[in-house]
Amino acid sequence: MPFRHRFRVRYVDCDAQRVMHNANYLAYIDDAVDTWFREVLGDYGADGFDVMVKKATIEWQSPARLGDTVECECAVERWGTSSFDVSVRGSVDERPVFDSLLVYVSTAPGEARSVPVPDRVREVLTG
Repeated sequence: MPFRHRFRVRYVDCDAQRVMHNANYLAYIDDAVDTWFREVLGDYGADGFDVMVKKATIEWQSPARLGDTVECECAVERWGTSSFDVSVRGSVDERPVFDSLLVYVSTAPGEARSVPVPDRVREVLTG
């Protein structure tokens, strides 16, 4: 079952047309995934597992506007040895807004060195 996270589009996130700036989507996507990880993994950096984003793509279907509540649906799409893909789909009242795919690399905390994804992490995020 995918994890769901909601956020409200704030005035500061928008342009003069009251449409959310493109760059702000990634900040909210990152917050949704971090909230998911913390909810199911706890303080995941403390137990020998951490991640770095290697690649992030976003495809827009329609705009999120000032005051909209955007629902993000997060799920793991692919597992590798030391990397995995997370999809984040955003919608407003079931209207598609964006699809995003993030490639994460499992790292040793505090280091930019890849390590295998722990089995516990795979089990919890596949859930």
